[in-house]
Amino acid sequence: MKNVKKTILFTLIFTMLLSFSAFAAQPVPELIGTSAISVDMDTNEIIYTKNIDAKVYPASITKLLTSILLAENKSKTDMLKYTKSASLQPAYSYGVNIYKVNIGDPMSADNVMDGLLLYSGNDFAYMVADNVAGNVENFAKLMNKKAKQLGMLHSNFVTPNGLDSNTDDHYTTAYDLTKLAKAAYENDWVRESMGKKTSIIGFANGPKAKVTNRNKLLGIDGCIGGKTGFTDKAGRCLVAIYNRNDRHIIGVVMNSEYDTKDTKVFEDMQKLIDWSYNATKDTLIDKNTKVYTVKASYKVIPFIGPEKSIEIPLEVRTNIDYYNNDIVPKKTFDIGNIDPWKLDKKTSLGTMTITQRDYSKTYDLYSTITTKDILHDNMLIYIAAGVGIVVILILLFALIISIKKRKNRRRRRRYY
Repeated sequence: MKNVKKTILFTLIFTMLLSFSAFAAQPVPELIGTSAISVDMDTNEIIYTKNIDAKVYPASITKLLTSILLAENKSKTDMLKYTKSASLQPAYSYGVNIYKVNIGDPMSADNVMDGLLLYSGNDFAYMVADNVAGNVENFAKLMNKKAKQLGMLHSNFVTPNGLDSNTDDHYTTAYDLTKLAKAAYENDWVRESMGKKTSIIGFANGPKAKVTNRNKLLGIDGCIGGKTGFTDKAGRCLVAIYNRNDRHIIGVVMNSEYDTKDTKVFEDMQKLIDWSYNATKDTLIDKNTKVYTVKASYKVIPFIGPEKSIEIPLEVRTNIDYYNNDIVPKKTFDIGNIDPWKLDKKTSLGTMTITQRDYSKTYDLYSTITTKDILHDNMLIYIAAGVGIVVILILLFALIISIKKRKNRRRRRRYY
């Protein structure tokens, strides 16, 4: 019987330990990629950071920007011609690795989009550039203009496919790529294309080919899109977009390892995304904490004076939570005109906004003092003023009595 009790007790303790470990904070993932970030796409909150502003090379992730420009300048049924510059592109290219293509051969823009984003054809990127802008140089101008519109302030693009062996001026940051990924997802055509696992594409006068998406995570654990990339300079890199229970998270891993089985960057991404969905926020500021003090002037006795100034502490009434990472939250305050004689603890006197890059949230601020506190602080003045008024009234009363007595005496003298 004793052994049974011991067994039951041990089982209960073991179960409790497992429960505690399950709810314990998960350690920050260690990634091979030298630069990485995860962002809640719905709120713009940055969850994970690792060298997010470091200069990196985007490789074929560049094709997300190329695809956006294709979608903005062409319709799905438009026919694009295969160009000379496209024919000069190295593997992976449709004309090199799948079927021979002649300069001038047409392909629907819809097929070009799938070839660009699924197969990641280097020649398709140049085909887009030539058909949209006339040549690669003009297309690069469009790319950089669009990048600036998206807020990619630390990026510069030279080639439409991301090949960078001949230039050091084709670069970006992990943070900037989250903006590109979000813009790609928000474009219906691009989102549809990068979400396909396979597609049948072909030139109008040539055979058809089945192309497969190079994003190995697509369709697994909520991955709904993204783009892979690799050059010797860039290393293995990946942008991935996830949707789990209607919560969207963007993950970016740059300069990871390109191993023989090509698994490391995908393992990095899986770690990053799983951790990001389970990440909990820290409390930046506890509720009922004084966060700001504002000075205001008032007359102790309304309309009369004297004038005094008062410091009014302002507090938040809710916890302010955030993801604790390398981006230090910034606080900004917006305080309106304050009448100390109307102070109470229920009316908001202003706001405090917490920002972390593109994320911001505003909180109401409330006074910790009321007009009763002002009255209490000036009680001696009011007592002195009251005594002064009483003294004045007494003196006035005495003066009136004295005047009346004098008048009465004069009247009596007349009668005598």
